[in-house]
This record gives sequence, structure tokens and C-alpha cells, in this order.
Amino acid sequence: MTNKYKIVRLTETTVSNAFDKEAELLKQVQEGKLQQALLLWQPSDKTVVLPASKKWLANPELVSQLEQDNWLILPRRTGGAPVPQTSGVINLSHIYRAQSDSKDLIKQGYKSLCDVLKHFFSGFDLEAKTHATPHSYCDGDYNVNLDGKKIIGTAQRILTTKTQEKIVLVQACILINVNIEELVHPVNLCYQLNQHEERIKPEVHTCLQQHCSVLPTTSELYDRLVQSFINYQRQT
Repeated sequence: MTNKYKIVRLTETTVSNAFDKEAELLKQVQEGKLQQALLLWQPSDKTVVLPASKKWLANPELVSQLEQDNWLILPRRTGGAPVPQTSGVINLSHIYRAQSDSKDLIKQGYKSLCDVLKHFFSGFDLEAKTHATPHSYCDGDYNVNLDGKKIIGTAQRILTTKTQEKIVLVQACILINVNIEELVHPVNLCYQLNQHEERIKPEVHTCLQQHCSVLPTTSELYDRLVQSFINYQRQT
């Protein structure tokens, strides 16, 4: 196996197209054509991503109400709750072949990703911490937070090849310059129309723009994220 890797950057792409590209890269890693791949993408449309679960259904009323505000719905096999995607969000997917001696791939995968993202924020002189953020959308123990507020959500999926090798797919959704009130509204609509009592609170979220005097361009942010991965892998 040669250590082949690929970096793909998509801007102003549809969420559906980004998912297709992720699946393509995942297949290349599964087939041994790549050792690892990094996908960076920014959506052009407004889409609520629903976990493929009976707990979250795109019922006609939900679809109709979201369409009134120009929101689409797409299913995804990772994540445990609805995730909103808009142009003010940057996503990344890191796909790689796990080391054969890895004992706890899930914990290791999350920790490695969060370490990379903490390094990314240190470039802005910001100290990020990993912990759950109550009342945030798609809450989890491996949220990345600034000043106690969620700025990144993460998800993970592990696949097994025909030769029993493990392929790790870790994902992050980074809030860059979003209107958080508008971001949370469709998620709460999903909760309401799927008969869940929980509601998401805008005030427990933040975005990078709120912590920067000058926000870098998307291209510059991609460069910083790629460099954070390179620096992390050099150190480990």
C-alpha cells in the first residue's frame, strides 16, 4: 500500500453533490486506491440533513414548512439529530485506513479530529475545548466549543473492507458566518413536527465571525484547515 492521499475543495456546491463526492472518496479508500482523503466543502443551498432513522421523518408537513423558507431535506447515515447546512458553514470529511493495532477507533477518531480543529483555532489565538453543549443541535461529547459555546459538531462512521480492514470517516461542521437564529429555526421545526419535546437554543452556539476582527476568505480557511491536518500528522 502506497501512502496516497487526496484533498478535494468544493465551494458553493449543493449538499447532495458534496455527499456524492464524499461517497466517491470513501470508495477509493475502501478499494485501496487512496490511503486517506480530505474533503472540504461549503454549501450553496439551505438544507436540513436528517439522520437515516425512524426517529426523524421528512413528513409532508415538515417538508412543506421548510420549503416556505427555501430549506431542502436530505438523509445521511451519520449523525444523531438534524444538522442545518447553509453557505456560512464549512464542512470537512476525513477518510482514512485505520492502523491495524487500533483498539478504540471511535474515541481515537474523534480525539484526533478535535485535536486538529483545536490547532486550527489556535491560529486565530483562540482556545477551543471539546465537550458536550446542552441545547445545541446534534449535541455530543465531541463538540468543539469557544467560550463554552458550540462552533463545531462532529460525527463518525466506521466501515470494514472485505479484507477486514477498518475505514474511518470523521466529519465536522464548522460555523463560520451564520445567522444563528435562522440556523436553529429549521432544526426546531424538525423536533416539533417529529413530536420531540427538546428544543435547540441559539444562544449556546457561536461562529468564527464573532471571534475575528477580519474573517479570512473561504479559500484561506481551507488552507488553514489543510495545514492543521498536515501539522498534526507530522507530530503524531
